Amino acid sequence: MNMSDAEKYAANLDCWTGPVELTRIDGGISNDNFLANDNGKKYMVRINGDVLEHGVLRANDYACHRAAAAVGIAPKIHHFAPRALVVDYVESRTLSEDDIRGDGKETAMLERILDLILRTHRDAYRQIRGPVCAFWPFRICRDYAFFLEENNSRMIPELAKIRTHNEALEVAVGPINMVLGHNDFLAANLLDDGNRLWLIDWEHAGFGSPLFDLANLSSNNALSTSQQEWLLEAYFDKPVNDELRARFAAMSAASLLREAMWSMVSEITSSLDFDYVAYSDDFFDRFNKAFNALEDAQ
Repeated sequence: MNMSDAEKYAANLDCWTGPVELTRIDGGISNDNFLANDNGKKYMVRINGDVLEHGVLRANDYACHRAAAAVGIAPKIHHFAPRALVVDYVESRTLSEDDIRGDGKETAMLERILDLILRTHRDAYRQIRGPVCAFWPFRICRDYAFFLEENNSRMIPELAKIRTHNEALEVAVGPINMVLGHNDFLAANLLDDGNRLWLIDWEHAGFGSPLFDLANLSSNNALSTSQQEWLLEAYFDKPVNDELRARFAAMSAASLLREAMWSMVSEITSSLDFDYVAYSDDFFDRFNKAFNALEDAQ
């Protein structure tokens, strides 16, 4: 949907008490976002439908967000429609990568984020109702490769290497214990209201490995080695061994590859004003460095 269509759709949702004031929120790279003022009450409105090329189903988005809201880690849902999710507005600031990473030695913010991860994996997991998607990054990357091939992507010359690396990483990650994962730990999805953190944008949520959220947080925000060690030890509540380090490193590379391929697909499909080519190239370069480091460590 273009901006005018998205705004019209948002304005005509049947949850409003009367004419609603909408202010577009810039910066999103997946959806059209608006701040709504409905007779003095504020809400965040996200507009988009199912996005099948990314495996995004709005019914799944709603189910996972509702489970997270039930345990107090996501804003309460006000309204759900086929192309809209309306949630309570939280007066807050959006975190940055610097907030999360700090000087590379700090863990205070990571402790707060880890609490969100644990409550997602253990508590929201038990609140899920209805059908929910699985999130397996290796299957997603396989699907992306088919899509890129079929749609004449500029990245076609890289696909053979990508497929080989993806298969190797899946083997390296090994067996998993199933949890509900958020699966999109970009800094922009974390809000700080001064007292607590909130986790938003549950469109990629689903059942999968706990390692993905940990690796995704680390790789998206360039955590230091010491911070990675702290995160693993704190999550699993035991000393980190070489096997866990190797599996985490493989999942971190997989996280970078999935983000890069998400953007490669978005280059073809998205109408939003965002430089997907630069984003793809950045994450693909980060993936290649991570994968090469894995090979060097063997």
